[in-house]
Amino acid sequence: MIITKQQIAVNLLNYLQHKTTINDLVEWAETAFMEGDIQGEDPEVVRDILTRLGLADVKTFGLLWEDCDVMMRKLGYVLRIDAGLVA
Repeated sequence: MIITKQQIAVNLLNYLQHKTTINDLVEWAETAFMEGDIQGEDPEVVRDILTRLGLADVKTFGLLWEDCDVMMRKLGYVLRIDAGLVA
């Protein structure tokens, strides 16, 4: 499994958009950390983020919006919120 910054960003965005669960995100991060081949620049950033995501289901660590914002910025992305009324 090849791991890139973009792949992490996509998985984190899927979680934030409620397309996947925290358990799915954690399981993916743990598998990616253990079995993945990190490619691209900043491999230490990728490892740090995978480690953090792998602990997100532990109550002591959790995963706050601010955590996601910081991780996405380290990956080269900016989070924005878009809201609409529910009919």
